[in-house]
Amino acid sequence: SAIALFARVAGGIYTKAADVGADLVGKLEAGIDEDDPHNPAVIADNVGDNVGDVAGMGADLFESYVGSIIAAATLGVGSADKMLLPFFLSAAGVVCAMLGCFAVSTNETGKSGKNTNMAGLMWALEKGMYLAGFLFVGAAAGICAWLKEMKSFGCVIIGLVAGMMIGKVTEYFTSFDFAPVRSITDRGKTGAATVVIQGLGVGMLSCVPPTVIIVAAILACAALEGDYGVAIAAVGMLATLGITLATDAYGPVADNAGGLAEMDPSVPSYVRDRTDCLDALGNTTAATGKGFAIGSAVLTSLSLLAAFKAQAFSSDIDKSTDTSALYAMGGLDIGDPVILSGVIFGAMLPYMFAALTMISVGKAAAEIIQEVRRQFAEVDGLLNVIKRATAGETISEEEDVLPESDRCVKISTESSVREMIAPGAYAILAPLFVGFLVGPRCLMGMLSGAISSGCMVAIMMSNAGGAWDNSKKYCEALGIKKTDQGKACIVGDTVGDPFKDTSGPSLNILIKLMSMVSLTIAPLLRDNEDWYRSYLGVVPLALFIICSAVLVMKGILTWKDPLGDLGGSDAKTPEEEGLKSTDIEIAGPGEKDL
Repeated sequence: SAIALFARVAGGIYTKAADVGADLVGKLEAGIDEDDPHNPAVIADNVGDNVGDVAGMGADLFESYVGSIIAAATLGVGSADKMLLPFFLSAAGVVCAMLGCFAVSTNETGKSGKNTNMAGLMWALEKGMYLAGFLFVGAAAGICAWLKEMKSFGCVIIGLVAGMMIGKVTEYFTSFDFAPVRSITDRGKTGAATVVIQGLGVGMLSCVPPTVIIVAAILACAALEGDYGVAIAAVGMLATLGITLATDAYGPVADNAGGLAEMDPSVPSYVRDRTDCLDALGNTTAATGKGFAIGSAVLTSLSLLAAFKAQAFSSDIDKSTDTSALYAMGGLDIGDPVILSGVIFGAMLPYMFAALTMISVGKAAAEIIQEVRRQFAEVDGLLNVIKRATAGETISEEEDVLPESDRCVKISTESSVREMIAPGAYAILAPLFVGFLVGPRCLMGMLSGAISSGCMVAIMMSNAGGAWDNSKKYCEALGIKKTDQGKACIVGDTVGDPFKDTSGPSLNILIKLMSMVSLTIAPLLRDNEDWYRSYLGVVPLALFIICSAVLVMKGILTWKDPLGDLGGSDAKTPEEEGLKSTDIEIAGPGEKDL
């Protein structure tokens, strides 16, 4: 779980710092095309697609996959069949996912370029997922009949259907085939501010259908099999993860293919048109994958929460004669001040976590921006070549000037590793100091608040970011990319980058990691009363405070503008301080008096 957090958070910061930097200076200031090889940040951007969207998402969903199996096995500990069921289902799901891959095919040739039928391309991918799903239903029916667990089969079906429904709802809110994304593009006529406002509204509204689906699935599974039913539904949702993850990774593959086509002048223009179609589809599949990841993370976290409750509290079966420690402490009444305090504290954590990752992307992007501007100003001939290439001139190999891309890769790598320390430390230390300092009841409340709040924030951020991204793609499809309306949508896309690829997805890991840490320490907290041996909680609390202090002293947690310390130690004149764009050249030392 901890490794998944580092992969997701660091990967997200890496990819979006490079992406935002490349977009702001390259597309908005210099006016060059996306993935132009003369943009120093473009290599880091393409590498980041793999770091964040493939490695990060893979770690996230695999962690959900394993977490759901652990939760179901823990809750089924009283029955051998219930313990074995999640393992059998997962094994069957792997085989079904492999077979589903063979159904992925399309008759679309891509000859119509950006006018290619996107629904037809989407169906090509969906065929594989649906085939894997249908095969898994048959396999699950056989396994559940063999183990005489047919109620669990109902929960598996509910989980599988819920996952597919969340994917379709996410597609509606993030694909430019539908009204929500087109409404964002329309707002671009009045500027970037209205694009951002509309995108936030779309993101917030997109929380409603997935929440209804998740709540309905939880209630139905709980009615069938109680807490175990919710856990086995998560296993069912994630059983065909192989093809779901492949569909998600398709997006960055298509994006990088487009980047390579743009960077190689020998590749015909129609190739770029085709990769743009695949890339737009990839944005939708990526958003669908993120919706699926959020839904599965919530079900997995609820299962881990139920497993924590079973491990941390002993309770008699007959509630009327319950004499357990939990009953003596007042149970788990939401109105209890101790539990309510935990809920409020837990609801705050996803916002803090999202804020830390958003600010990290902003700081890292600022460093990338400064480096790109420096190269545009200092690398001989680079800006002139960019202007000629943008005007449509053919640049010969002898005249071409390439940027120092490795410097941007170095900045992205160092900043992502540095900036992930704070979110990672807080996610691990928060349940430790709450559990040991206050007690398991407060920790139970904290986990509940974090799951509820984290689910909403993650859905809103992921869908808003995906919608902004595809509103920009819609501008490209309409041929208005370089108009004021197109530039307004590029600003929305830039705002949405850390939303959909850093902060939003990392919240999945936050709620699962805190649940997993809590489950791990549950035996140490078993039946502890509130404030029992609270001195043990002082240690993780002290670590929390010390870690924060060190991060502030090292300048990692700071409000300071990173651009203030970059660009050399020489004092700048007011004219140099006013440098805003690559169109303004800094005068050399001998020219300042002229």
